[in-house]
Amino acid sequence: MVKQAWWKFLCVGLMLFALSFGLLNPLKHGIKDVSPDRIEAGTKTILTVSSYNAHYLNQAEPITAYLKYNPPSDSKDKNQYLLKALTVKPITDNQAELEFHLPQYLPDSRPLALFSLIVDSPSDGAAAIPSKIIIHQHQPSLEEGIRLWSMDSHPNFHQAKRSLFPYRNILVETIRNTFYHVSLWFAMFLMFGMSVYYSYRVLKFKDPDADLRSYALVRTGFFFGLLGCLTGSIWARFTWETWWTTDIKLNMAALTMLIYLAYMVLRASIDDLDRKARISSAYNIFALVAVIPLIFVLPRLTDSLHPGNGGNPAFGSQDMDNSLRVVFYPAVLGFMLLGLWIASLVYRADSIAASLDERDDEN
Repeated sequence: MVKQAWWKFLCVGLMLFALSFGLLNPLKHGIKDVSPDRIEAGTKTILTVSSYNAHYLNQAEPITAYLKYNPPSDSKDKNQYLLKALTVKPITDNQAELEFHLPQYLPDSRPLALFSLIVDSPSDGAAAIPSKIIIHQHQPSLEEGIRLWSMDSHPNFHQAKRSLFPYRNILVETIRNTFYHVSLWFAMFLMFGMSVYYSYRVLKFKDPDADLRSYALVRTGFFFGLLGCLTGSIWARFTWETWWTTDIKLNMAALTMLIYLAYMVLRASIDDLDRKARISSAYNIFALVAVIPLIFVLPRLTDSLHPGNGGNPAFGSQDMDNSLRVVFYPAVLGFMLLGLWIASLVYRADSIAASLDERDDEN
């Protein structure tokens, strides 16, 4: 009994891991905002930094901060230009004042240049807010700017002492929804894909048992798809400040749900069991063929708020680091096994109901 149910124990373990570690593991030190964000070259400036999950007070070593020059995207200069803060004064655990003495010239020939801010905390690790600060210079001198901003040696930034989830602006704590929202969609497509196999068996071998299995898998996949839409809508509310947008991937997901809703309406409208199995099986095969380009092809041909669109990789280093992968992949496998478990229970219930109906017809 235990040997046959090993995958169920694995499912429970993976789900417990994804839920506990995914929800309880903290985020890395991050910078939420800095003010002012427009300053003049050749002046002494105090920047106020607001951070997240930092511990600026009572540090064993001093905190350091740097302004980093961001060259234009078409620039051939690959050097890094940094300016160290004169003083870093912690105000609270998540707030500090940084004093910079800005040189009169910048390593840029334009009047305005973009800079990132880096705060290096010995206990929390380094955090950066990219392209946040604009510095204005009155009379650009590229050679002088390069000389004034060049450092003899680049600093060695501290790393967090434990594996933490990355801090991402806008996402912040909602980054944890990656483990659940995306995993639900992976599990949904597994259910739909397996249902097509059983639909093929219905059409090829006229297997009524395969029809019950296919129907159970479709309903389970549809349920997971609804949960995926729900978690995505809640995520959108906290990141994009709306429950729904015109984003192509959202609209294609909604269309997918309508396609499979039509499958269930079609089954309910046919009384004859043989015709119901054949017609719904044929529809189910074409449904998956139609859904794959809607979800995986069309969004990659246009811009989208979702990652992995417009030709970009879906799980690149900007969207998914190793600390997230440690939880994400077990969560995907856990939700897939959970979906198979639910589908098997639905199938067993349908089989019992079908057997009872046959007995009633015989009597």
